[in-house]
Amino acid sequence: MVTFIYEVLLELQEKNEDISNLTFVLPSKRAGVFLKHEIKNVSKKTIFSPQILSIEDFTRELSQLNPISNTELLFEFYSVYLELTKSADQDSFEVFAKWAQIILQDFNEIDRYLIPPKQIFEYLSDIQKINHWSKQENQTDLVKKYLSFWNKLFEYYTHLTEHLMSKNIGYQGLIYKEAVANIETYIQTNPDKKVIFLGFNALNTAEETIIQELLQNGIAEIYWDLEDTFFKNPIHDAAMFIRDYRENWSYFKSNPFKWLTTNYSKPKNISIFGVPKNIGQAKQIGTILKGLNINQENLNNTAIVLGDEALLMPVLNSLPSSIDALNITMGLPLNSVPLASLFEKIFDLHKTTNKSFYYKDVISILSHQNINCLFQNNKVSDIIKTIQTNNLVYLNLEQLKTLSSPSEDIMTLLFSSWENSAEIALKQTKKLILKIKNYLDTDKQRNILSLEYLFRFNELFNELTRLNSNYVHLKNSNTLFEVYKNLLSTETLDFKGEPLQGLQVMGMLESRVLDFETVIISSVNEGVLPLGKNHNSFIPFDVKLQYNLPTFKEKDAIYAYHFYRLLQRAKNIYILYNTETDILNGGEKSRFITQLELEAAHNISQNIVLPKVMSSKKELLQIKKDESVINRLKEIALKGFSPSSLTNYIRNPIDFYNQKILKITEYEEVEENIATNTLGTVIHNSLEDLYKPLQGTYLSIDILKGIKKEIDERVNHHFKDLYKEGDITKGKNLIVFEIAKRYLNNFLNLEIEDLKKGNEIKIIAIESENKVKLKLDTIDFPIYLTGKVDRVDQYNGTTRIIDYKTGKVDGSKVSLIHWEDITTNYDKFSKSFQVLTYAYAMVKEGKVNLPLEAGIISFKNLSAGFLKFTKKESVYDKNKITQISEETLQSFEIELKNLILEICNQDMSFIEKTI
Repeated sequence: MVTFIYEVLLELQEKNEDISNLTFVLPSKRAGVFLKHEIKNVSKKTIFSPQILSIEDFTRELSQLNPISNTELLFEFYSVYLELTKSADQDSFEVFAKWAQIILQDFNEIDRYLIPPKQIFEYLSDIQKINHWSKQENQTDLVKKYLSFWNKLFEYYTHLTEHLMSKNIGYQGLIYKEAVANIETYIQTNPDKKVIFLGFNALNTAEETIIQELLQNGIAEIYWDLEDTFFKNPIHDAAMFIRDYRENWSYFKSNPFKWLTTNYSKPKNISIFGVPKNIGQAKQIGTILKGLNINQENLNNTAIVLGDEALLMPVLNSLPSSIDALNITMGLPLNSVPLASLFEKIFDLHKTTNKSFYYKDVISILSHQNINCLFQNNKVSDIIKTIQTNNLVYLNLEQLKTLSSPSEDIMTLLFSSWENSAEIALKQTKKLILKIKNYLDTDKQRNILSLEYLFRFNELFNELTRLNSNYVHLKNSNTLFEVYKNLLSTETLDFKGEPLQGLQVMGMLESRVLDFETVIISSVNEGVLPLGKNHNSFIPFDVKLQYNLPTFKEKDAIYAYHFYRLLQRAKNIYILYNTETDILNGGEKSRFITQLELEAAHNISQNIVLPKVMSSKKELLQIKKDESVINRLKEIALKGFSPSSLTNYIRNPIDFYNQKILKITEYEEVEENIATNTLGTVIHNSLEDLYKPLQGTYLSIDILKGIKKEIDERVNHHFKDLYKEGDITKGKNLIVFEIAKRYLNNFLNLEIEDLKKGNEIKIIAIESENKVKLKLDTIDFPIYLTGKVDRVDQYNGTTRIIDYKTGKVDGSKVSLIHWEDITTNYDKFSKSFQVLTYAYAMVKEGKVNLPLEAGIISFKNLSAGFLKFTKKESVYDKNKITQISEETLQSFEIELKNLILEICNQDMSFIEKTI
């Protein structure tokens, strides 16, 4: 493949031009590397390298101004703004930055297109006056300020320009404008110089003026790179700008136009892939590269062009292992490295001057990979566990220091107050960076990438420190954070590599002037390629049209040129677009693809790539009982199977295996709001305290009224004991605290009403612990059944076994028809199983005698009273048996023993149940 650069050099050589004495001006610096490479291929002798400049470098040389970064420009503009604005009307830097960046973009465009500033700003001001015209003589203060702002735009522009010129610095538009002013001087002082412009397309007015002046004076040539097919098509956007220059530049009326090529019409293999999601596109690029069977020679002629540069990391992770040489022209955005998230979290933490910090923010920072490593001996996990165990929702610095001893200095660095001061914030962050560096230096080889990240962030904070010392605008940490984000968004981590070797990975703009045989273009979607409507300007669309400023239509034409130019000399072209419709910039393939299809100039293969979804049925987990499992079951059996562990097995044997065999407990979190189980424990413990002294006693109204007075103190005590440092004085926690007291009062009132009706209640036992041995013929190790019964009483002479439930339970949950259901259906019969287990254990231990009743008191359904276990023969059976007899326990014992035999049988695996 003959590249555009090679063709130009060949012509220059044929014209006997001394390449060493030429000055080449290109759209980008990257193209200069390829130009030098091609000079080596064209030249048959050793020569000095010519001067090679990007258009930005060339205009800078003409203007004699030094470029200024966007962030520093914002600071300079704010200095001018403060001078021109009354102190009462001045915006803070944070507010100013939001609108000033848009104005600076407009200043830049006005200068690049050489628009008379006074004329356009007065025009804009007049438009606003008309828009806010009113018959009322007196305007509101808001309207006055608004119109005053538009009136001041020209003043802002003039003073900013003078301010920058006095410092010999400028933004891009000002540099271009000054370059135009100095072009005559350049021509006069360089009469023998020859400038070659290569591969340009959309020129601003300043660039047009400079190039035309140089062409007219015979010290420049320009080489366009455009397909003849596009040029002759009057509606093809790819040729919109160059067609205009060919028709309107006076130079081309008497000089040849170079060049219109016919490369696009040559045979090409074009494949279009519709792929869901960005990750899908990245994976498909890897698949395409695998199928290309590329060797080293044509690897250098293969390029991946990313329409959306966010695909960089997914694409790099999807490259096949056969790609052993790679050159990445774009940098890795610094805001995507792990350190960026750490500093953002720290800034967020110090947004306010509060002395206490929310536990999730604290845990998030301490768990970060760059902080966790600073603590020794797994200290961070211990700190987090302490926070969770003690329900520390908000923590202050002193508490954190106590938790982190002897690493208090790290906590001080992270959590000592910034006092809303940018200076303190910068000092603390610099100290933290040094602390992390000292740790990473202990193993430089292993931490080389992390050290590189840290170095770049150190540079960034150095720049912030310089800005803070040169300007007085960073008055607080919030302003500093805004500037930090602004700087971070523009910073990249550059990849090191041989620019001419291996697979080329680049963005669309980096592909200017370059040619490749194989091109893979991603994200060819509307809203990406082309970008579409993006009106981020104070200048209305119609005003832009009047003053020939670029609109989205011109920007779309720029993308069209870049897209089609990539295809001109390529032989193998792979175009990918996102088919997903659930995101803003996806689902609709680009108009460029539709245009390729309609042109029908080439054979196009179209593919919709769908992820392979295996329609395999989920296999339920089965765990065999080996010797270690049986040994653990023996330990559990000796200690005793509790009703809750057995119902856990009924619900799902795998849950039983995880919790009882493997001893895996649920992850403990900080209870910001009191959990349901905490409420239940508080009520159970409070009832134990209130009723335990009454064992063996007949209840009376006076006794119950007496213990009612103790409710507040007991509930408060148990909440403090269980909820640790959690706050129960406000919010949802206060509501739950009051609910607990209400539950207990309502329950005691229910007991009082029972006594008033003449019923007799005697407390037999409270929180009665039971342990009974089971006889199982086929099991050769001892098995016990345990359980703690909430309450046993006698109600009018009938023994009752009562289980308290703070949740809502109705009568259907303690009703049974078929005995075999009690160990198979958890949702319906777990409550029946539980109360029958208690009854069975107490009877076998001889603590109670048959017949008796067992059931539940539900605090969310107190009006239903004592919900007795009932046995029915059928759904329609009205003769409910509520008394538990010897026959009842015998039937239950059969099911209970079968269940325990199943658990302890080594030949029966733990089999997962679908829940």
